[in-house]
Amino acid sequence: MTKHEMTAQILAAKIAKGATWEAIAKAVGLSEVFTTSACLGENALSGEEAGKVGALLGLSDAVTEALTRPAAKGEAALTVPREPLQYRFQEILYVYGGTLKALIEEKFGAGIMSAIDFRMSVEKLPDPKGDRVVVTMNGKFLPYQKW
Repeated sequence: MTKHEMTAQILAAKIAKGATWEAIAKAVGLSEVFTTSACLGENALSGEEAGKVGALLGLSDAVTEALTRPAAKGEAALTVPREPLQYRFQEILYVYGGTLKALIEEKFGAGIMSAIDFRMSVEKLPDPKGDRVVVTMNGKFLPYQKW
């Protein structure tokens, strides 16, 4: 089973069960962002964690096994995304990427933010002018090495 096939079955089961990503993450004992990314094929779970997703959603052994296999990161982003929300995040990088790089380098030195030692959360902030989306990214700083 491919990660794409796995994701399709997970999404179908999620809809059929009326489950939320938050409920799935609670069942697994991981963050909502990481659990969602694993279910969408961008990360992997342990056998125990995958089993919890499988039990909650009534998934086959083939789907739970696929959840444990390493993902090919960013495979879905071979071109600029067409899906509007994903494009907006790309747009944020187009507009603010240089700014983020400059600010990180000014505060930490030459290096990058890890996407491996990384956490992210998505929150809803009520606002009278329209609810706000709050995305917090928290990654370990990795300085460039000299040799």
